[in-house]
Amino acid sequence: MSTSPAHTTFIIENLKESYQIGEELFVTVHAKDFDNKSKRYGGDFFQAKLFWSKTKASVFGEVVDLLNGSYSVRFLLPWVGEAQVAVRLIHSSEAVQVLKRHRDTDSDRVYFNGYYEGPGPNKTRLSETVKCNVKWDKNGLESMGTGDCCCEYNDPRTGETWRCQRPKSLPCSAFVYHSMGGYRNRLTNKEKMFMTQTNKGINGDKSIIKVFYLHGNETIDVTEKCCPGLHTPVPAGFYLNDVWTSFVCSIQHFTTQKTTECLKNKHIYMMGDSTMRQWFEFFVKAVPTLKQMNLHVQYQSGPLVAVDVKNKIDLHWRAHGIPLRTRKTAVADLHYISNEIDDQAGGPHTVIIFNLGPHFTTYPLDFYTHRVLRIRKAVLALLQRAPDTTVIIKTVNTGYKDIFGSDWYSLQLHKILRWAFQDVGVYILDVWQMTACHYSKENIHPGPVIIKNEIDILLSFTCPK
Repeated sequence: MSTSPAHTTFIIENLKESYQIGEELFVTVHAKDFDNKSKRYGGDFFQAKLFWSKTKASVFGEVVDLLNGSYSVRFLLPWVGEAQVAVRLIHSSEAVQVLKRHRDTDSDRVYFNGYYEGPGPNKTRLSETVKCNVKWDKNGLESMGTGDCCCEYNDPRTGETWRCQRPKSLPCSAFVYHSMGGYRNRLTNKEKMFMTQTNKGINGDKSIIKVFYLHGNETIDVTEKCCPGLHTPVPAGFYLNDVWTSFVCSIQHFTTQKTTECLKNKHIYMMGDSTMRQWFEFFVKAVPTLKQMNLHVQYQSGPLVAVDVKNKIDLHWRAHGIPLRTRKTAVADLHYISNEIDDQAGGPHTVIIFNLGPHFTTYPLDFYTHRVLRIRKAVLALLQRAPDTTVIIKTVNTGYKDIFGSDWYSLQLHKILRWAFQDVGVYILDVWQMTACHYSKENIHPGPVIIKNEIDILLSFTCPK
């Protein structure tokens, strides 16, 4: 009785022979079960796009759940030429319930290692490895134990506590390294069946939509200058010939020379996960005068630094604070984003860029919200003491489809992040739509074409014209 991707279909409403650029197209998805019976309730997670492969064109479609087994999809027609509709069932409503249940009861299904080291007898070194996780006394995280079971590491500024099992022979102060521990898959056999019907294409109207000029424009252009606090519409933009045109503000396209000019005289601080590190790596590759320093740290978590002395550019990346799925890394190198922002003076030469998402998918939403609101507080204080600081937030992108990091989880985090910063006067770089509608296979680490387009938006925010 769960939603069947093979039986579910979509139709194009009131299909016309031709359309003008800028018109809207509506599609209806009818969800059906494995007996080909219409579903009578909503909750399925669909993604939809309009695309044309020959011109490498695509745009994100907004799916609205009508809560009765049908879904309405709205598309904008942003380019002249041809287009087709594609709809995917990412998760059935039944699989969504599985994801929800495990987030609410099973948040320790990703766990971490804590490495303790200290002096032993006769000049030896003692070492112990124990399991660690967030201290959050519900959602399964309380299973680590109570009373004297654990060492607790409370950060007084964020109010967050990290908890490790107490080592047998070393004190709590001997906590030196952190790493990913492992995954616990606690899905029942029935739940596993629901999770196999994931990211499947839906059959439907393959008609070619023809789009013509309106007053000589080949595409829709946005001329508004980029500034903080702008609203991100749906769609936020579209691809044509692998180039993203934004509907948020006027995006420039940056050569190596233009990139160097934009970054000149700037301190750029990037904080977040490996998808943010991709931006750091892009700049190190794209700007030959930017030289990366070897700080002899774990590359996966940083901190990483690159410097261009002549152009007075210093570029930094570091991982956000724990929880962090990473290789063995020094605990002292893992800083909470809000603390880092609190320690910045800010000013016209400072650009602060951060993201937060994939490492939080297994946790309760109130834990993520607590973290995000503490960062919001730090950003508000920064903009109060140094209002000419540039702050850019990268949203979550699509990628994983499993019980440990599904796009359904990521979408909830994406909404919270955007909600928290909607009125703060920062730039929000929405990569959700950019990764959901591109033709390349979805990957938590997007491919070079998407990264280059993300960087063009980033630089347009940093150096608006």
